[in-house]
Amino acid sequence: MRPIYLFVSLYKKVLHMTVKYKRILLKLSGESLMGGDPFGINRETIMRIVSQVKEIADLGVQVGVVVGGGNIFRGVSGQAQSMDRATADYMGMMATVMNALALKDAFESLGTKARVQSALSMQQIAETYARPKAIQYLEEGKVVIFAAGTGNPFFTTDTAAALRGAEMNCDIMMKATNVDGVYTADPKKDPSAERYQTLTFDEALNKNLKVMDATAFALCRERRLNIVVFDIHKDGALKNVILGADEGTLVHN
Repeated sequence: MRPIYLFVSLYKKVLHMTVKYKRILLKLSGESLMGGDPFGINRETIMRIVSQVKEIADLGVQVGVVVGGGNIFRGVSGQAQSMDRATADYMGMMATVMNALALKDAFESLGTKARVQSALSMQQIAETYARPKAIQYLEEGKVVIFAAGTGNPFFTTDTAAALRGAEMNCDIMMKATNVDGVYTADPKKDPSAERYQTLTFDEALNKNLKVMDATAFALCRERRLNIVVFDIHKDGALKNVILGADEGTLVHN
């Protein structure tokens, strides 16, 4: 048994040396959890996403996740138009906590340890966000799921992802979408649209490419936190990015 154990240990070390990024922040939209359903959480879809994350975590990559809540409630949605904006945003934050708990459950069902940290105090169901503890969890190999956005209204979960990515000293921020990168036009409407392999932050701004909201984009540019936009529903896409393959679009300084 010992030679087999040594071989497995060596194999994991070799894999760890080949990854391009050692610590990442993955931004998941709430809509990415719906699958083909009109709202809510599709269990089959969430398990596929979590399996992709587990695959890179098994390579030794430290993973933080920020998840949105648009599949349950969005503060700027049509349903919230008549509501006080701050109240609507707090409801959206609570929706992200629900998604985070579902992700944690999915990770643990696959044997991957995960922790939820909430920017809003909800001690009975999630830890309150604490940067030192989050970094400790990452270093221990646990997936850390950051819920409730920034804990403040008027800020999107894109901004929360940029903030947590900077705080965790992540090597890269990975924005999971339903398309395989940033295109010259909407590929669903324009068949001649071409995918950018790389873009600078300035190019994305000058070409008015909607990579993410302006506040998040500015923070990533200031903190030199590069962004990879990729298709989370494409099998193996996340692992390809981690290994440095031509996958998605890299937005950089």
